[in-house]
Amino acid sequence: MKITVIGAGAIGGNLAAKLAAAGHDVQVADARGPEAVRAEVLESGARAADLAEAVKGRDVIVLSIPFGVAEQLADLFAAVPDETVVIDTSNYYPGMLSEPIEAVENGRVESVWNAEQLGRPVIKAWNAALAGTQQTRGVPAGTPGRIAIPVAGDSEEAKRVAMQLVDDTGFDPYDAGPLADSWRQQPNGPAYCTELTLDELPAALAAADRAKDAAVRDSVPERLATLPAEFTLDDVVEMNRAAHR
Repeated sequence: MKITVIGAGAIGGNLAAKLAAAGHDVQVADARGPEAVRAEVLESGARAADLAEAVKGRDVIVLSIPFGVAEQLADLFAAVPDETVVIDTSNYYPGMLSEPIEAVENGRVESVWNAEQLGRPVIKAWNAALAGTQQTRGVPAGTPGRIAIPVAGDSEEAKRVAMQLVDDTGFDPYDAGPLADSWRQQPNGPAYCTELTLDELPAALAAADRAKDAAVRDSVPERLATLPAEFTLDDVVEMNRAAHR
């Protein structure tokens, strides 16, 4: 499959490397130019590409960009065919990673708002797993305890494609319903970055509470400050789980 990952940070870099290792034709583009793509991202066979060229003739485009900047790519995506699957991996952290966005603060679902800014439908995937989880804890299908990742969207065909790619990166995909329900996998609900299995994930998504989860999200800096100076991936996962006990 021909895939472009836009964004060469931790999440985008992980996905580009994993998808290339799985045998896909992967390009990585960054607004800062091809030179911004780290060498280790390309070790599995992905190629750095110019942003304008990287969206042409692709089956899938993965957006691993900061939440709130999708509108800046709307003109670029205007010429992308409707059949191209667009996957959004972003998360909304107002006051930490982005400025508060009025529509989202007033209840607009994050990825629904992102799709509106981009001017086309998106699938929500890979946002509910930490970068360290994505990088180190993917395992082959059928492995006991395999971590599951929720995938939400309105097109069943596009969602099927995204779920196959989640599987290719080493995780069990779970159909989390329409995009309007993707708030259940956003920060910091019970299903967000808690490394749950396919059996555990549905109950965590069902237990999501928008007001409570937003409060947990906003308390992340204070809770991180309570962790050891050299905290581990397991420490962060346990912190996220503990917030919902």
